Amino acid sequence: MIQFQEINKSFGKLRVLNNLSMELLRGQSVAIVGPNGSGKTTLIKTILGMVVPDSGSILFDGQAIGLDANYRSRIGYMPQIGRYPDNMSIGQLFEMMQDLRDQPSSHLDRDLIDAFKLEHLFHKTMRTLSGGTRQKVSAALAFMFNPDVLILDEPTAGLDPLSCELLKEKVLLCQQQNKLLILTSHIMSDLEELSTHIAYLSDGNCLFYKPIKEIKNETGQMRLGKAIAQIMAGEYQC
Repeated sequence: MIQFQEINKSFGKLRVLNNLSMELLRGQSVAIVGPNGSGKTTLIKTILGMVVPDSGSILFDGQAIGLDANYRSRIGYMPQIGRYPDNMSIGQLFEMMQDLRDQPSSHLDRDLIDAFKLEHLFHKTMRTLSGGTRQKVSAALAFMFNPDVLILDEPTAGLDPLSCELLKEKVLLCQQQNKLLILTSHIMSDLEELSTHIAYLSDGNCLFYKPIKEIKNETGQMRLGKAIAQIMAGEYQC
């Protein structure tokens, strides 16, 4: 689905991605984890076309993305912090996005709009929303166009417990629908619940990329956090 082939990226003298290669497949839910400054955000931005690698290739369904933006219509992105025009209402935002995507209403995925009861808030402007409600809007927009790939950056941050569970149910449903999900989170229990694979980055290198079940079997640890800590104490490579 998405292949990274020897991706390198530097900002000045700072090497952010270092000869990174891996393949993410349909049906996987891949958690990108690592310490601050490890390259997670830059890697996500390369998929979205917001950062162009210095060298290497990114393939989407076997085709190099280059500077062709058409593949992005097949990606749903939920940013960690959604930034929207302050004076625009929720309803206007959804209408604008639908116009930009030019997708008929009958093809839209309204599951999270309905689950979060956002339609009752369509009259509210973005500047009046709490952080949690903004997260709901971002989540609903990410899933709304039924994309093949979903990139969710800290998706449960700021959500109340019920909304967290509703979002998790939607993520698990998308796994069953053979979509590719890419997640980041500092909440290890969320990743353990929602992910099938872990890619651990450090200083722009992929130290390992493995199924969670394999990680637990190798370490004998039942908790993902402890399993990752044990692996990091050794010398594993991707």
